[in-house]
Amino acid sequence: MSGEEAAIFVGGGGEGYGAAQRLLLKYGNRHGLIAGATGTGKTVTLQVLAEGFSAAGVPVFLSDIKGDLAGIGMAGSPSHKLHEAFSRRAATIGLDLQYAACPVTYWDLYGQQGHPIRATVSEMGPLLLARLLDLTEPQEGVLNIAFRLADEEALPLLDLKDLQAMLVFIAENASAISTRYGLVSESSIGAIQRRLLVLENEGGAGLFGEPALQLADLMQVDPDGRGRVNLLAADRLMQSPRLYATFLLWLLSELFEELPEVGDPDKPKLVFFFDEAHLLFNDAPKALVAKVEQVARLIRSKGVGIYFITQDPTDVPDTILGQLGNRVQHALRAFTARDQQDLRRASETYRPNPRFGIADAIRDVGTGEAVTSFLEAKGVPGIAERTLIRPPSSQLGPIDPALRAQLIAASPLRGKYDTPMDRDSAYERLRARAEASARAAEGQQPPPVPGHADDLRIDPGEMREFNRGRRFDGSASRKTEPAKHAPRRQSDSVSDAFAKSFARQLGNKAGQAIVRGVLGSLFGSRR
Repeated sequence: MSGEEAAIFVGGGGEGYGAAQRLLLKYGNRHGLIAGATGTGKTVTLQVLAEGFSAAGVPVFLSDIKGDLAGIGMAGSPSHKLHEAFSRRAATIGLDLQYAACPVTYWDLYGQQGHPIRATVSEMGPLLLARLLDLTEPQEGVLNIAFRLADEEALPLLDLKDLQAMLVFIAENASAISTRYGLVSESSIGAIQRRLLVLENEGGAGLFGEPALQLADLMQVDPDGRGRVNLLAADRLMQSPRLYATFLLWLLSELFEELPEVGDPDKPKLVFFFDEAHLLFNDAPKALVAKVEQVARLIRSKGVGIYFITQDPTDVPDTILGQLGNRVQHALRAFTARDQQDLRRASETYRPNPRFGIADAIRDVGTGEAVTSFLEAKGVPGIAERTLIRPPSSQLGPIDPALRAQLIAASPLRGKYDTPMDRDSAYERLRARAEASARAAEGQQPPPVPGHADDLRIDPGEMREFNRGRRFDGSASRKTEPAKHAPRRQSDSVSDAFAKSFARQLGNKAGQAIVRGVLGSLFGSRR
């Protein structure tokens, strides 16, 4: 099929139900919503949609919150405990149920249940990192200064130890930096350092580093034409919900910024399922919500469809909810006055059906049933229908760890991300300056000129070239000053001041405590 006829069969029904419901691939990038209370069948719907997009040649990214989506990489079986129920459901809705597996790439931020996913600190950026660390506005300002200085001083921020070293740099030169960029308080720096330590203790440090994820690896299509399903193991990740939400938002932002405009394709280039979507919006600052709204509004022209999965549609802000054209609403329970209000609000977002009351249907549908509405020709919202969701073709539920390991070993990305890299970056360059200044202080050799490309081993094109001879207050250094001025000592520069202080820290007991507390015993691990 092609054009508007190409569609994913989502479900149908017998007596008392509506016509067969299909999601038109042409409108698959118009975003969607899967909502419903716990235990009402959201996971099955998510699996069915992922299978449908994959079979149509569309790569998919989704999170496995409870560990029960891993079976999508295996074909279903007649021996499954739900086989008889699935067979009856298939017969009722007129489906010829054939069991089949999807091509799956398993991912895991911690590198245990799939290929590790990493991003550099620079790629994450100060806005998302501030959200991840739950920083106040002054603390976020200091973080922005750290990123700005890293750029100006050609100090790549790749992993957390780079950022930690940069914060030490700022703390040791707070006076000069405050003169140019605004007040940098010791308390703000200390707060950021403490939040970074908490992030490390939660295992979040593994997210930052190299080799960084290449988006093309999320958009692979198998030789047989099926899109690969990228499954993120998120059961452990959900213990740090802010890390989970920030990572997925970063991934969306990267897709938005890097993918080219494609207009209105016949089918999406990638479909992105955002499970537990309420975590993205809970206590989020207005600037972040505005960014999500912008991404949701514009990323569809890049061929990317976003599908939010949550318990209650009211978890999603109205500005974003209004952009979700394809909807599957499982049961909502109305036990309290607040529940009844939410139920009424949810029903009002659907195109009415004269055959039944939508609010009553949303309250009464059983497990595996839903009220659905998909975009029709010309992008018009379809009339709401009560629908029996089709059974999945792949295995429902988790898989054995040994089987998962076999599938990971057979992945086309095997070995690409498994071994971390540690390139020359901010941490190494600042340490090199400190060591050079320490040797110079002992009379062994003169210190290098701060920012000299040869001393810092800057890769051509990696960052903009050092602004040689420039001080942080904007004035020229001794190297370019007129002769009438009194000669300045080379150590007057902020970089050298930091280097000498940092060298002193490394040489005494108090300094060793700072290294353990801020840089996290990284010197020892790198020997």
